[in-house]
Amino acid sequence: MEIKLQSLTKVFVAKDKKETVAVNNMDITIPSGKLIGLLGPSGCGKSTTLYMIAGLLEPTAGKIYFGDEDVTNTPPELRGIGLVFQNYALYPHMTVAQNIMFPLENIKVPKAEALERAQEMADLVGIGELMNRKPKELSGGQQQRVAIARALVKKPRVLLLDEPLSNLDARLRLQTREEIKRIQRETGITTIFVTHDQEEAMSISDEIVLMEAGIKQQVGVPQDVYDQPDNLFVAKFLGTPPINTFAGKLEAGKIMLAGHNIGKVESKTNQEVLIGIRPEGFNVVEKSKLSLPIYMVETIGRDTALIIKDPNDEAKTFRAIVDSSHRIKPGDTVNFAIKPDKLYVFNKDTGELVK
Repeated sequence: MEIKLQSLTKVFVAKDKKETVAVNNMDITIPSGKLIGLLGPSGCGKSTTLYMIAGLLEPTAGKIYFGDEDVTNTPPELRGIGLVFQNYALYPHMTVAQNIMFPLENIKVPKAEALERAQEMADLVGIGELMNRKPKELSGGQQQRVAIARALVKKPRVLLLDEPLSNLDARLRLQTREEIKRIQRETGITTIFVTHDQEEAMSISDEIVLMEAGIKQQVGVPQDVYDQPDNLFVAKFLGTPPINTFAGKLEAGKIMLAGHNIGKVESKTNQEVLIGIRPEGFNVVEKSKLSLPIYMVETIGRDTALIIKDPNDEAKTFRAIVDSSHRIKPGDTVNFAIKPDKLYVFNKDTGELVK
């Protein structure tokens, strides 16, 4: 089921008449059968977007289409959605089977058929043997799977997940996100997954929609968005450790950092800019004009993180990730070459990428 959002806008009006634009003129197409991550910091509008798709919030303006069907004003129960909340919302007095079957009881599915479908969904999410347990007897990850099975049992056209892993510990988050991807692939259901965790979104999404302040910043395959950010916000939001940024200049197409030419751009306009270099964008070389003293060294398994003072401001530091085969010590002076595909130039005022 393809989903289209056309000029979708949501404005909240407070009691004092003050308006807050939570989602601003959103235009995206979510391909049928894909898992899409709505990603961004808290308050960026991603959950508001999800709730408008679900029908729980009414748009201030714009349209929502499921395929060719305009569902903008269709009640949630008639949209054909399955929704999984952050807190799972399981009924504590019901068994796993009863929780999963509950949506089918509301639409008068015969009990035998409902039980068969509930067992099918429980098996799909890996809790088929837990049907007689109550939620309090389950782990957080198992409760999450019950919530997903309950959302899927109606065979919805669209599955919506709102921060579904935020209540799980790190190990369970990793395991459950792999399970969500498996379930999505096996069912082929169009799925929208809201998260503020970039690693989570990038690891399981076919595409990500990155938002900030209610505005779509960039849409694309996760690695493509990481490698080719449209602006400074996107470049900063994606990546661990985060991208290093420096004050720099463009001089006749040359990228100048602290007086050193570190690369080229197509733009011939001389201007002050912000230079972005991914931590993995530093090559250790024998000779280079960019020679920097190493402040601290962190060994992180296969890689080594070099902490270096900013050549423009020694009160600040940045990180370079290099192969651990380089035996570098604090106090060493190291020659660096910058990898062109890890080097970005941004407009100092707008943050837009300088081509």
